Order: sequence, then structure tokens, then C-alpha cells
Amino acid sequence: MVVYFSAPLVQTLTLTHLPYLTLNSDTWNLFRSNAWVKRRSGNANSNCKETQLGQSCSFAMCASHSSSGSYQNSKRVWIWTQSKEVMTASVERGWNTFVFSSKHQQLANEWSSIALICPLYVEEGGIFDNENRRVATIFEISNPQELLQLKPAKGEGENVVINLLDWQAIPAENIVAAFQDSKTIVFAISKTPSEAQIFLEALEQGLGGVILEVEDVEAVLELKDYFDRRDEVSNLLSLAKATVTRVQVAGMGDRVCVDLCSLMRPGEGLLVGSFARGLFLVHSECLESNYIASRPFRVNAGPVHAYVSVPGGKTSYLSELKAGKEVIVVDQKGQQRTAIVGRVKIETRPLILVEAKRDLDAQTIYSILLQNAETVALVCPCQETGHQKTAIPVTSLKVGDEVMLRVQGGARHTGIEIQEFIVEN
Repeated sequence: MVVYFSAPLVQTLTLTHLPYLTLNSDTWNLFRSNAWVKRRSGNANSNCKETQLGQSCSFAMCASHSSSGSYQNSKRVWIWTQSKEVMTASVERGWNTFVFSSKHQQLANEWSSIALICPLYVEEGGIFDNENRRVATIFEISNPQELLQLKPAKGEGENVVINLLDWQAIPAENIVAAFQDSKTIVFAISKTPSEAQIFLEALEQGLGGVILEVEDVEAVLELKDYFDRRDEVSNLLSLAKATVTRVQVAGMGDRVCVDLCSLMRPGEGLLVGSFARGLFLVHSECLESNYIASRPFRVNAGPVHAYVSVPGGKTSYLSELKAGKEVIVVDQKGQQRTAIVGRVKIETRPLILVEAKRDLDAQTIYSILLQNAETVALVCPCQETGHQKTAIPVTSLKVGDEVMLRVQGGARHTGIEIQEFIVEN
């Protein structure tokens, strides 16, 4: 058994020896019956005790009902590298399980002397711990026929590592489909963070984990940033009620329509504002209108100068958005998810100025400019009882109406919140 250290705490789990996968050995001889090898001389980590593979190396990620991926289970990350810098960066970010080839025993010993890591070894078609116990079985897949033969065994399943020699997204989806009702935890060997993301999100469910095989520190940082952004979805944004104090026609300006690669539901939109200190929840065009067909992928967000909320607790100017960038979609209750921008349209349109204040802070003014059109609306607070109004069109907005607001720090540098004196009017 092996202990998995997760700084600053050590989690102790239990590993049971589980049946292997069922394969057609006549056509695909990937499973090695002689995988149990001689006990290695020297224990690479004297701190290792009897425990179970697994959860300390995982990042819990919340379910997201968006096309960008559903994370209902923990995702595990193991690192396969010979770079000490990559090892250090990984441990600092909570990833303590490292995979070594059997010939790199000395490297595992060296790293174990300077960091609390859990070394695993690739040998004879499997992955083993320090006590020669099988932690996972490796299968190399090079063609569709081999993929079709990959099926979980009945009952409880062991950890499985898939190495797609001819990597494509479709095999990743097929693997997820094959193991969706199995207790087997399936890992995929990934050479880049973008590959890892595909495996973790395939068919929304994703695989149980990835083995990141890299020698570049930036790859570790990028994958950790991906996890951080996805973890944001599990946190409700704190939204406040604000009372409209001014509505005024403002003339012509260049406004931005943001078309997403995801559909939005009633109550959802983007956080936008003239000042970073307060972002209004601008509703999508998913509601039916007498004037134009609904476009549930679109938010008519405001002029080019406005701030919009993006992942990582940052803001971006609307004029900086382009295809492929990510934004935060938020609903009335503060539930958030990430969405990919598919297109941005900037056109000259008549604008309307909206100002609002909070009851708790009557001195601070929050402001937004929007296109003066019936299809542009601000999200209302949720009502406890009775008929619930989702949004108010700006053409119907009046002083005294309540809208939803995200209050945050006002000072920004390249979209990052900073602490400094600032005045915005």
C-alpha cells in the first residue's frame, strides 16, 4: 500500500485489489499476466504506509450544466516527468503523485528525500507502488478495433490508464461512454494541458483523471489554471440588489454583441459595467419578443469601454473579447459557469445610461450604458413568492426598479483587481 501526501494534510485511504479488465487476448495482447515483478530494493519513500490510491491527488469540481463540461466527480492528476522544476511546481500546487519508468528508481529516491511525494512505477504493462502492488493497468490503443475491445470488468473495477498512441478526441469520448456505468477510474496519458482538458471534459462527464507527461513547468501551471477556473463554478457569486436612480438617453455609441458557444436560460447573462466596482447582470436575448426572434446565445452587452467579468476573478474590456476567449455566465442566484465566445459584433447604435445605488451605500453610484432597444434587459432580483419577473427591458426601466449588481474592488490593472486609490466617475 502507499500513502498519498496532500500538503498540508496527509489523507489515508484504502486500496483493494480489484479484477482486471476483460479483453480479447487472441487479438490484443496488452495485458501481461506476469505483471507482478520482484520487490524493488529500497523503498523510495520511507514515509509511505498502508493506504489507498487516490483522493488526495484529486481536485473536486462542481457540476456545471453548461456545454463546457460537467464535473460531477473528482478529477485526479498524476505527473510523469524527469524535470525537478516540474516536480517542484506540481508539489506546490498539490499534485504529489509522480510516475516513473522502472529505470528511474534513483530519481524517485532523490525526490523523495526533498519532498513528500508518492512515487509510482511503470513496468510490465502496469503501474505499481513501492510494495509492488498493482495500482493501475496500462492499455495502449493504436486503432479503433483495440478501442472497441476495451471494456470494464463486472463488479468493482481497478484503475486503468489509457495511452492513445494515435490521439484523437473521438476515442476519448468512446472511452468515457464505455466506462460511464463502471466503478473503474480511468486515466489518460496527456502530453499537453489542452489534451488533458479534452480527456477531462469528453462527453461532459470526462475521464476520472489524467497523467500529465511533460518536461515543461508552464504545462503544469496551465493545467492548474484550468482547474482553478473550473473550480470557480462551485462558488456562488455574491450579487446585491441595487435601485435604479437614473435612466437617460445618451446618444450614439459603439456597442458590443457577445455571441457565445453556449445557450443561456432565462435569468442568465453577463456581468458588465462602466466601472469595475459594480457590474450589472445584463440578460441574454433568450426571452421571446414581438420584435425579433430569440437568440439565447447572445448578450447585447454594452459599449466597447465597458468591463465584463471573465474567469479568474478578472475583468476584460468588451472591445477585447474575441472568438475563443472565455467569459463568466451568471444567473439571478449567483450560480456561474464559463462559456466560450464564438463571435463578437461591434456596431453603432443608440445608447441609454442607467445608474443605480445600493441601500447600504447611498453615496456610491454604479453605472452602465446599453443599447436602447427592447431586447436589451437587466436581470431582476429573485422573488420569494408570487410571479417572478426575470428581467426588465431598458426601454421599460424606470427610477425605483431593482436590478442585480456584482460589487467588487474598483482598481484594476490589466483586468486584475489591485489595492490602490482610484476615483471613477
